[in-house]
Amino acid sequence: MSGCCSSSACDSAHPRKGRCPVNGLEYLEVSVRTITHHIKEPWAWVPSAEHYYFCDASDCDVAYFGDDNSVVLKSQLRTRIGVKEQAEHDLLCYCFGVSRADFEHDPATKTFVMAQTKKGACSCETSNPSGRCCLKDFPRSSKPGGNRG
Repeated sequence: MSGCCSSSACDSAHPRKGRCPVNGLEYLEVSVRTITHHIKEPWAWVPSAEHYYFCDASDCDVAYFGDDNSVVLKSQLRTRIGVKEQAEHDLLCYCFGVSRADFEHDPATKTFVMAQTKKGACSCETSNPSGRCCLKDFPRSSKPGGNRG
């Protein structure tokens, strides 16, 4: 399995969580590499923080924030963040382009993504705005209003 979905892929000495300067909640670290793949004008963005974090709160306009309180807003990204949005065309899996509607129509899409992940065919670190595996973002049920996984 590729390192992107391995729980031991990112062991480090510095904190893996940081507090969003807008909503005050803690979120997991994300790499500058991930941000660079999703920001609208990566050539114009100059990272100022030592560490960055991904805010997945649907009611917060911040997508990424640094340990220096710098922020990258959703509006500064070229990618819609599926976990922050709820439209049927928003993606659950960025590696293979699986939307909420795709999953609702055919729940086997999750099985496909799981198989590809086991093969190491995913690219979560750069494809997914969170920089992590998408499998937790799939709803547990294919029925509308089902619990999220």
